[in-house]
Amino acid sequence: MLSFIHPWIFALLPLAWLLHRFMPPRRVARVAVRVPFGERIRHAAEGGSVTSKTGHALRHWLAPAVIWLLVLAALARPQWIEPPVTREQPTRDLLLLVDLSASMRQEDFKTPDGKATDRLSAVKSVVGDFLVRRQGDRVGLVVFGNAPFLQAPFSTDLDLSRKLLEESSIGMAGPRTALGDAIGLGINLFEDSDAPAKTIIALTDGNDTDSKVPPVEAARIARDRGIRIHTVAIGDPVTTGEEKLDVRTLEDVAATAGGSYFFAADRQQLAGIYEALDGIETREVKVISHRPRRDLFQWPLLAALLVSMAAKALAALRDRQRRPAANPRSVRVHPLTGKLEITG
Repeated sequence: MLSFIHPWIFALLPLAWLLHRFMPPRRVARVAVRVPFGERIRHAAEGGSVTSKTGHALRHWLAPAVIWLLVLAALARPQWIEPPVTREQPTRDLLLLVDLSASMRQEDFKTPDGKATDRLSAVKSVVGDFLVRRQGDRVGLVVFGNAPFLQAPFSTDLDLSRKLLEESSIGMAGPRTALGDAIGLGINLFEDSDAPAKTIIALTDGNDTDSKVPPVEAARIARDRGIRIHTVAIGDPVTTGEEKLDVRTLEDVAATAGGSYFFAADRQQLAGIYEALDGIETREVKVISHRPRRDLFQWPLLAALLVSMAAKALAALRDRQRRPAANPRSVRVHPLTGKLEITG
């Protein structure tokens, strides 16, 4: 679409005519002989009939008027507006904390076809499907065992996050569970985030046995920094020892940080939990639209230059065509009768 940045420039269109009409013309003093029939002599010498003043004026004004219009068009700064280019800006940063402790080897989950599988495989399947549905969010991934490790930084490339989750393996971060430290790492990752909504979803199957910062204390810090935490517990709630599921701590973490606590005993319940989280943490996308503009002022300037050159060339050509016809003719006054005579 064609647009002008300064359309008011076209209000100057009559300025050239006004200057010609109301300003006195430039006068040059020349030596001349005034005769009452000078116009007849000029036309007779040119060998043509008397041209109408209207046609002469039109030919005289046409090229300057076109040039003036083109110059004003260039000064108005014409631009071609391209179709809009849109970009989606995420409004939520979502961090997934996934437990890779040794207890995740327990094969108490089943695949959709009924085969027994370990807990991590079930988590990869369910969380991977959850990631695909988070279009519009920036998603990060932290895995933890004895210590937390950043597996995938915040990114809108959800396929990359899913691939890195698939490459995670049990015990790669150590056999123990350091949930509090994982939450602490997540809080640090949100330091550079300017997203309006910040959420952590922490999944674990055991109690915190190796954190330097207690999970509930880490949840208080997250709450103070505007970070919501949802906790997801999986596995057998009656397990004892280090692999015991600390339901109370996970509930306190979620309640402290304004989130929800969920428990999944099998794959179907786990899938239902992430569907519920998908509804709770709704996806909102802010669309930024930009319409590129291309300046076109050079084209009217080029056209004005070409019109000026063409007008000069035509004027020179007309002068050249007139000279051969005017040279053989001569005008004189008969010495006896006093009449005007043209010879040649």
